[in-house]
Amino acid sequence: MITANMVKDLREKTGAGMMDCKKVLTETDGDMEKAAELLRERGIAKAAKKSGRVAAEGLVSSFVSEDRKIGAIVEVNAETDFVAKNEEFKSFVNDVAKIVAETNPADVDSLLEENYLGTGKKVKEVLTDKIATIGENMTIRRFARFETEGLIESYIHGDGKIAVLVDFAKGEVVVAKDVCMQIAAAKPEYVCEKEVPSDVVEKEMEILKAQAMNDGKPAEIAEKMVQGRIGKFYGEICLLNQPFVKNPDQKVADLLKSTNSEVIRFARFEKGEGIEKKEENFAEEVMKQLK
Repeated sequence: MITANMVKDLREKTGAGMMDCKKVLTETDGDMEKAAELLRERGIAKAAKKSGRVAAEGLVSSFVSEDRKIGAIVEVNAETDFVAKNEEFKSFVNDVAKIVAETNPADVDSLLEENYLGTGKKVKEVLTDKIATIGENMTIRRFARFETEGLIESYIHGDGKIAVLVDFAKGEVVVAKDVCMQIAAAKPEYVCEKEVPSDVVEKEMEILKAQAMNDGKPAEIAEKMVQGRIGKFYGEICLLNQPFVKNPDQKVADLLKSTNSEVIRFARFEKGEGIEKKEENFAEEVMKQLK
């Protein structure tokens, strides 16, 4: 007879899911070593082997509560863009976003230890199962979660390529959606000028001054030119300073003011950004095979 303690012991030993442990223990008449070996054969070892591969594809997803007071976005990576079209993978990524919103984990490691939507498994166990069944390495890379007294809005662009999450102190849903699309398209780094670190501004001003002096301008003229050009810099990296994409004659700050809206913070994830992808040279691979 397979007992709960036997399942627990095998689960702790292998890191496999509870139902998987129970199944292999039944198949091996309770032989712990044979059961552990079966688990390795059926996916645990397979998943571990895949964990070394570069996962730079995948999806970003979002979840916002019905009252729009809590929201989350998450990036889950896989090895190829084919997996992003897999319904099982899509469902997993959506579930992870919901878990982040509901449990408020401190970091990815904490998220992996959370229970997976009433299944009796942890997130990390379900992730391992997906790696084994779908057949690619997958990683939960990052997430952002906002909780507010105002309004949370999210936007997903390009079938899961870009995710945006915005915390509004006040505003209307229609305007909130426009601001989300603005952030997706224009890639601001800060909400307003005062958020930009002083060292970032100083470095930019040094660059602008050097450019002016390289054009033969005297130092005092170069200084004045820097003051004029730094506004363009803010217009690129600060949301409120950017031209509104739907009406370039209007700044985002003016849009928010005219609609009595206020942005507190935002997060923007672009799938795979910053991950160094392995470049494949298929001609070389073919030559190696021929040799």
